[in-house]
This record gives sequence, structure tokens and C-alpha cells, in this order.
Amino acid sequence: MRILVVTVVHHPEDARILHRQITALRDRGHHVVYAAPFSAREVRPRPDLEGIDLPRAAGRSRRTAVRAARTLLAERGHEADVILLHDPELLLALPGTLRRWRRSGTGPVVVWDVHEDTAAALAMKRWVPWPLRSPLRLGVRAAERLAERHLRLLLAEDAYQERFSRTHPVVPNFTTAPTLAPEPPDSERVVYVGHLSRARGALDLIETARHLGPGLRVEVAGAADPDVRDALTAADRDGVLRWHGFLPNDRALALLPGALAGLSLLHDQPNYRRSRPTKVVEYMAHGVPVITTPTPLAADMVEQHGCGLVVPYEDPYAAAAAIRRLSTDAILRHTAAQHGREAALTHFNWPDRATEFTRWLEAWVREESGAGRADDAARTRRPRLRPATGRPSPGPRPRPGRVG
Repeated sequence: MRILVVTVVHHPEDARILHRQITALRDRGHHVVYAAPFSAREVRPRPDLEGIDLPRAAGRSRRTAVRAARTLLAERGHEADVILLHDPELLLALPGTLRRWRRSGTGPVVVWDVHEDTAAALAMKRWVPWPLRSPLRLGVRAAERLAERHLRLLLAEDAYQERFSRTHPVVPNFTTAPTLAPEPPDSERVVYVGHLSRARGALDLIETARHLGPGLRVEVAGAADPDVRDALTAADRDGVLRWHGFLPNDRALALLPGALAGLSLLHDQPNYRRSRPTKVVEYMAHGVPVITTPTPLAADMVEQHGCGLVVPYEDPYAAAAAIRRLSTDAILRHTAAQHGREAALTHFNWPDRATEFTRWLEAWVREESGAGRADDAARTRRPRLRPATGRPSPGPRPRPGRVG
């Protein structure tokens, strides 16, 4: 199959998009073109992956990115068997082009990968004015109903099924557990891997590090929202913690082996109550004891599998105390690491779900374009890509604009 993967919101090195889904598709022999905000994020496509550069949608500045995506879909969408969309904003780029494809009878299968509860996430966006939040939530729910009527959906969480009238495949945010046994969690390093924001506990991380005292250190890898960057920069400068900034997923995971604990300090927000934090699964897979706030799915994993400790929301003192407890109790530390590793291999290992993900796309292509086409494509050698220059192809260049 030929698959066009599109995002204007996520980092081009996003673990779910690039490291799991695109890798799984290419391993099955499918040809992938990846359209993402490479220049805006100051990264280049992987050398053997064709990339198309798009503007980034951030804050209120989304119109330019949506226009560019609309132009891309109109110009190149017909070349694909599947278009895999990763942002709800991209639903706005579809209507006219989707109607033309349907009239011609030659359009691709269009799939929306639902990463989060978009309506709940809006309540956490500081750039969304309070008076607009309720109308926007209603608009999002209406858009989801329309998408369900006209597109194929993949869901990142089982709990998202409740937002839709039909049942859709779930592609969970699992991770690939290392094949070799990880290092024991005997270092003095405590790690955090993932995006940083107030609601994700960025300021709690800093205060937790302050309460640890000598002998223990916190390493943080992840991009940060503007309103917490200065605090993280100052904490890094003052030696409170080490902030690596954004790292691609493979480099971020390289920080995990041997770590004393992995932190997940999410606040009590509607969008987090129904999601399984990927970082918790990553810590478990690498044999790192977990310290998490009591978001339901994370707390359930830790308590059910005995792979760490649960601390109260927004309580850096308790988080620091949990770290010190793991530091001084080798039996607890090693047992949590072993249990987490075993659970990740048994229940949360991405290779066990990668084939299921690709087969859903192949089945949808068979349904819409004739039996056997997707299977034949999967058995062929990967198509020869254009010579790699390390630079993405320039995307469409619409006029700039802003969404108020």
C-alpha cells in the first residue's frame, strides 16, 4: 500500500506516529510518505523516509497549517491508498477534497487516529478563552460524529469508545520492550520522559528535585510548554535537575536503563483520567520502578502489577519521599523493576499489536478497492524511494493566517 501520514500538531519524531506506526507499516513492506512540521521543529526526516514539510499548528496559529494540509491532500492525496491523519485539526482540511474523491470513486481510505479526548483537552489549553471553551467542546463532539460517518477511526484508548456510536479498533500506546534484560535500578538517577506542562506536573518535578537533597538527581527529557520553560531552564542552570530538552524517542529511552525511578506526576484532569500514560509503560518495559500520581489507569497498572508507588496529586514532598524510599529499599526497588518488566512483556508490548494495526489498514483498503490489493502490496518489496537528501520536500505554501 501507499500511505500518506499527516500531522501538523505533533513533533515529527512523535513516538506513536514515527517510531511505532510508520515503522510497523514499513516493516510490512508498505510505502510511507510522512508530512509533518519538520522545519518548524528544526528536525529532518529520517534518511530513508520521504518527508513533506508542513507548517506547525500551535496555540491560536492553526489556519496556515490547515490550509497547507488541505492543499497537500488535494494535490497528492489521490496517490495514496490510505491517508492517516493524526490531528483533529486536519478534519477541517477534508470536506471539499473528500467530496471530490467520493464523486470520482477513486479516493483513498481516510483514517483518523484519535490520540486523546479532544474536548477534554480543550479545557487545559491556556490559549483558549474561557467563554469559547464550552462552544468549542460542543463543536468537537459534532466533528467527531461527522468523522465517524465518513472516515475510519483508530482509538488510542479503550475508554474513547464511549464518545462514538460504533465500535472502532484500539491501537494502544504500548512500547517495545528491550529483548535483553535491563540494567538493575541501582543508579542515583530519577528520570522523566515526555512532554512538559503545568498539568503534566512540570513544576512539581522541579520541587520534587529540590526536596531530594544530595546524592540523588533528576533527569528530564521532553519539550516544554512556553509557560514552564523558564522555570525548567532556571532549574537546569542552578543544578536542581538536568533538563535535556526534546529528545527523539529512541534517545530519550536511552536514559532509562539503570534509573532508580521513573516519574509520572500528571494532575487530576479529565483528559488524563481516561488515558494510560505511555511513559509509565516505557518505565516498566525498561525495568524502572514507577512513581505516579493516582490517575486511574496508571494507578491501576502500578497497583495491579506491583511495579512502583502511587503518590498524591501535586505533592512534591510525597514524590520525593517515594524516591528516597526506593533508594533505601533494594528489595522493593528490584521487585518493582522485575514486576514492571514482566507486565510490559506480557500485556503492553507494541510488537504484539503492530501487526494488528497494519492489518486494519490493509483490510479497509480491501473493502474499498477490491480484495487482495492490500495483501499483494504487503508482499512486495518496499518501493524505491526518491534519493534521500536529509531534507523534507517543501509542502504547500498558503497565505499566512490566524484563528482567533
